[in-house]
Amino acid sequence: MRLNKFLKSRKLLLLNIILVFYVTVNLIGGERGLISYFEKNKLYKHYSEQKKFVEEKINYLEKRNDLLSTNLDLDYIDYLYRQKFKFGKENEKIIKINN
Repeated sequence: MRLNKFLKSRKLLLLNIILVFYVTVNLIGGERGLISYFEKNKLYKHYSEQKKFVEEKINYLEKRNDLLSTNLDLDYIDYLYRQKFKFGKENEKIIKINN
């Protein structure tokens, strides 16, 4: 009886307490909360670094592909030939003499 009377007289107070509790729980936790924000921020940084690494790798491969396209770079082909087939010595110096 006393509890029922207390609830009837303090409806607004209880409603405010419940709303404040709900807002604080969702502010800290939840899908859009503070903890989720820090986790998403960490993932964003990780994927930004990964994107930068992949872009650098793509640029490197495009440059290598351009060297083997219609305008052949003979020095690069010689480098690939020596590297892949282990032709020549590692610290070998090449002197090109034009006739």
